[in-house]
Amino acid sequence: MKKDRRTHPAQPSRRRLLLALASLPAWPCAAADFAPVLPGRRLAFPADHGAHPDFRTEWWYATGWLALPDGSPLGFQVTFFRVRTGIGEASPSAFAPRQLVLAHAALADPRVGRLRHDERAARVGFGRAGFATDRTGVWCGDWRFEQDGTGYRAEVRAGDFAYRLALLPDGPPLLNGVGGFSTKAPDPRHASYYYSRPRLTVRGSVTLDGRSQPVSGSAWLDHEWSSELMPSGAAGWDWVGLNLDDGSALMAFRMRAGDGAALWASATWRGADGTARSLAAGEVRFEPLREWRSPRTGIRYPVAWRLWVAGRTLRLEPLLDDQELDSRRSTGAIYWEGAVRVRADDPAGRELGRGYLEMTGYGERIQVG
Repeated sequence: MKKDRRTHPAQPSRRRLLLALASLPAWPCAAADFAPVLPGRRLAFPADHGAHPDFRTEWWYATGWLALPDGSPLGFQVTFFRVRTGIGEASPSAFAPRQLVLAHAALADPRVGRLRHDERAARVGFGRAGFATDRTGVWCGDWRFEQDGTGYRAEVRAGDFAYRLALLPDGPPLLNGVGGFSTKAPDPRHASYYYSRPRLTVRGSVTLDGRSQPVSGSAWLDHEWSSELMPSGAAGWDWVGLNLDDGSALMAFRMRAGDGAALWASATWRGADGTARSLAAGEVRFEPLREWRSPRTGIRYPVAWRLWVAGRTLRLEPLLDDQELDSRRSTGAIYWEGAVRVRADDPAGRELGRGYLEMTGYGERIQVG
């Protein structure tokens, strides 16, 4: 894929946010000493379900498919980001913006032909936003994502939609990479701690156009944290989290250069029997099949894919093409985040499962950290 060379005001928006924070009353501010991501650290639960505020960035990211009572499908996404700013770390003031919480939420609704989406951003403190360190519990205003007994609860109230969902895991966390140490480049310094909760059973309600309806479905949760910047030469990434009908699950991603070339790839396959296998870069390949051009931004996204993973070939097709999410008011990025069907790569194209596809950096280089 050729990278779209148009420019978009994503980064100026992000800079305005940081400049606004920096314009608060001055205080002594030493350079932030972010915690490093190191191999050999064993993820420990339940502690690692919580936030890790010593690291630069962190996110909890739930995506899935829902069915309305008449069987109509919806895709949903909710993501909470925790960001350590490095600003005001030596200040005793409660106003110092040491940590931010940013949040995105969306519904992919084929009946309207696009994403319904909204976003939130606030500094931690004064009841506006916060996070827990002993369990999953993160909120921004009246949006929240938190552990509730053995499962999770997501609550979002946006401008033209709302949902309240309960998500129940079917097993222990799936550790990506080597025991949760997930590399993003040949240089292991570019890494994160990363685990997934695939095959979440979902029950709850969705409110559309002022009407609340019960929904059910399945979902995927990622929790990832790091202090590292994106590898040099990488413009963005392509990621999938797929729940397959045979009981297996797949996470796969690739880091991508500006000209579309793959710089690095990785995947984790969990079989129907619960056994997991981490796959090396050479066992994962993404091939774009069809493009869609956004009428709002002009960005071209490859919305249909062929995916080779460990000798198995899958085809990905979107629930709808227009699943572009413009988050310039919070994280400063425009990206494609959408529900996809997994099909057999043959003329019959039998449906094998469902999941989510994320594509970043097609308009301009994504900024992480």
